Amino acid sequence: MARTESNMLPLGSSAPHFSLPDTLSGETQTLEQLKSEQATVIFFICNHCPFVIHVQEQLIQLAKDYQPKGISFIAISSNDVENYPDDSPEKMREVGTQLGYPFPYLYDETQEIAKAYQAACTPDFYIFDHNLKLAYRGQLDDSRPGNDIPVTGASLRTALECLLANKAIPSPQKPSLGCNIKWKEN
Repeated sequence: MARTESNMLPLGSSAPHFSLPDTLSGETQTLEQLKSEQATVIFFICNHCPFVIHVQEQLIQLAKDYQPKGISFIAISSNDVENYPDDSPEKMREVGTQLGYPFPYLYDETQEIAKAYQAACTPDFYIFDHNLKLAYRGQLDDSRPGNDIPVTGASLRTALECLLANKAIPSPQKPSLGCNIKWKEN
């Protein structure tokens, strides 16, 4: 299992715009359509990564807990599907439907969006404030496959609670750790 850390995009960075197909609804979605007036959580995931599989249930629970508080959640997969067919849009739809993803699951075929966000691994998390300025990037929590720490979403939950209360998010922010994004060969 490859272990790659987040690149840790600088705090305060503006959220790069995107227009991507949602594999669940079949519609093209933009950041402007999906963003929230409170905060927007954007995360890069895929279907086959053991690190993502390890946290899937918590991702769903986080969205269910915080969407009623006005926070939007957006999942994006950018993996090379030619070499990783389990991450194809058809399989994305299958997994998202089977698990009941309460958020869009967007497909970044060109990988331009992953590059714009400097995403490095799956899962990789970003929280943008109401002005779409980066307030948090890094890990979901301290749990990793095999380390016996429960998956709670503690790091993301703390950041979201701080944003909702207009408080500073604690530092330092720890990078996420997961499988590297499967980049296309040029």
